[in-house]
Amino acid sequence: MAKLPNLERHRVNWLTPLALLVPSGIWLLLLLLLPTLIIFELSLVPNIRPGDLVNPSGFNNYIRIIEPIYLKVILHSLFLAISTTIICLILGFPVAYWIAQMAPQRWRNLLLLSFVLPLWTSSLLRSYAWITILRPTGLLNSLLTDLGLPTLELLNRSPAVLIGMSYSLLPYMVLVLYASLEKLDQQLLEAAADLGANPMQTFWKVTVPQVFPGIAAGSLLVFITALGDFIDPELLGGASSMTAARLVYNQFLGATQNWGFGSALSMTLILMVSIAISLLIKFGEVKPKQ
Repeated sequence: MAKLPNLERHRVNWLTPLALLVPSGIWLLLLLLLPTLIIFELSLVPNIRPGDLVNPSGFNNYIRIIEPIYLKVILHSLFLAISTTIICLILGFPVAYWIAQMAPQRWRNLLLLSFVLPLWTSSLLRSYAWITILRPTGLLNSLLTDLGLPTLELLNRSPAVLIGMSYSLLPYMVLVLYASLEKLDQQLLEAAADLGANPMQTFWKVTVPQVFPGIAAGSLLVFITALGDFIDPELLGGASSMTAARLVYNQFLGATQNWGFGSALSMTLILMVSIAISLLIKFGEVKPKQ
């Protein structure tokens, strides 16, 4: 009879966390899992339009993705996402390091707030602001003309897209890196200096391994967001900068109205993001050396 209370206690301990997961589980089921399954079902229907009967018949839409014209768009999207991630990492790491390790403690929250402030404005407004700056008669070219320098043709090209995306996503990189750099063990840095390591050796062998999870998390966050960005390529890139997100938009709301192919493109993007998240889970944590 004494085993009964223990069994009931074990059952309560098992059911309590399960009950706490029910609200979020229902949320994920209704707003993530079911829509994803619907998109996957539509991706198996060729040339389906609004109002057509859903009759899955194969993977022709996925085979169509590897056609050169569409494969080029996906590769261009990857190029923009990877380039944006690298730019944000190069620009964001020194800023995050300075705020976390060198700036006075009383100013750190204010400095972080200054990076968050641009996120309070609409991404549409930020893109239009860059249009004003980068257009042929904009602020940048006017300044170059006043200095006697040649003007730059950036708008409606990939460099303008990279500038807009990097500006929009840099705060995310800085915030994530700051969270890791704030916990940097100063004793290890001092020990490396005492052992004769120069600043470059200390950076690569002591600082980077400690903050690598933050680097991986920030890079993944920027990469995923950049891969699905629609506004910056649409407004700053023009017709010459087609991306996967814009291609998906054209299939659903554009003139083509091919929901099956658009769903296949969406599932491909979901797969790419899932692979990136899996790599982060597998390699994102620093394992202690044996």
